[in-house]
Amino acid sequence: MSRTYLRAAGLTAVGLMGAGLPQEGAARPLFESTAVPQERFAVLAQPVGRAQWKLLVLEQIKPQPRCWTPRQDGLVEPSLNRFDFTRICKRYLDSNGYSLRSGDQDLGTRFRFRLKQSGASLKLEALDPQQRAPLLIGQAPVHRRDPNGFVPLQLAPGWALERRVYQGRKLNHLYFAHKAPVNLLLARASSHGQRSGFRRLGTPMPPVAPPPLPAAGPTRRRAGRTTASRIVSSGPIRLQVIPYGR
Repeated sequence: MSRTYLRAAGLTAVGLMGAGLPQEGAARPLFESTAVPQERFAVLAQPVGRAQWKLLVLEQIKPQPRCWTPRQDGLVEPSLNRFDFTRICKRYLDSNGYSLRSGDQDLGTRFRFRLKQSGASLKLEALDPQQRAPLLIGQAPVHRRDPNGFVPLQLAPGWALERRVYQGRKLNHLYFAHKAPVNLLLARASSHGQRSGFRRLGTPMPPVAPPPLPAAGPTRRRAGRTTASRIVSSGPIRLQVIPYGR
């Protein structure tokens, strides 16, 4: 009897999970996040080759020496290469160091980052391959391209850097985080893309006025029958009905 009871209980649990009912701890995310001082970080775009860009995040752990130095031309020089930056600076170079988080949901496996330049504007976007509209994370003007100068990116409103936390322990992984759910952000991005597409079509042309109406012609007789010539007027056209065979 006990063996039958345990087997039935196990089937009941499997059935609840298959039905999508919430289980204890199932809704809790694996990772949490915590806020970080934004002024201790620099989000940079590193020029690679003749047209490519690479995303880099630097963290200033100790006040001195400085891990990056702003230049007069608006670019940033990563000065941490001039000294041993152990326990002074930290670099976050790729998806192992940063990922996307939205509405307390870790989206690192769903979205990828890309740096896209359009004219003199450089945008940091998060792209879901199944979605047409990317999420705008940050952007910056590009006045000149210097292999030794990095472009400082300004995060878009609502976005901030946060640190990944696992069971209360802070990890060496950053989030580009937003408080709103990702579905809401995607809907906003999609509607913004549609408005931009309509703007590219330009202002619609006003309707063309119709040509002036010609004067009505006289009624003509042909072959013993009375017919009405085609008359163009602003009102209804009255036609004379002639019995057939007359």
